[in-house]
Amino acid sequence: MRYKGRAWKFGNNIDTDAIIPARYINSSDAAFLASHCMEDADPDFIKKITAGDIIVAGDNFGCGSSREHAPIAIKAAGISSVVAKSFARIFYRNAFNMGLPIFESRDLWDAVKSGQIIEVDADAGTIRIEDGALLHIQPIPPFMQNLIADGGLMKHIIKMGHGKENL
Repeated sequence: MRYKGRAWKFGNNIDTDAIIPARYINSSDAAFLASHCMEDADPDFIKKITAGDIIVAGDNFGCGSSREHAPIAIKAAGISSVVAKSFARIFYRNAFNMGLPIFESRDLWDAVKSGQIIEVDADAGTIRIEDGALLHIQPIPPFMQNLIADGGLMKHIIKMGHGKENL
């Protein structure tokens, strides 16, 4: 699995309220949530991005409340993946459950500028920056890649023959 797009940088401790403000979580409509993605961190974010772009963040991305709306909003906005120095554990799990690929890199944030093209190779465990820099990350294990490819945990369970009636 490869993800290629422009990098959009955010700092440390980007909480779920910055990702999708609480005032919008009364809806579970993915398109609606996407239209407000990162609005409190960057009011023009949704206007600047294109499908496939990648969020690059500092430490503790996704901290705060355990709302599944946050990875849903990011994914529905067209962001292909998120690379951060570290993730809040609940966001980490919710991201995979919702089918949003995330990667940890202690080095990328300092090495990339907003707007630069980066390519994340989940199989090889590398990130290539358009200036030629190559960084190494932990590859996503195959079973987690299957979750992402299937669109998240629930869709994966159904695909594996464990229909909704067994949940």
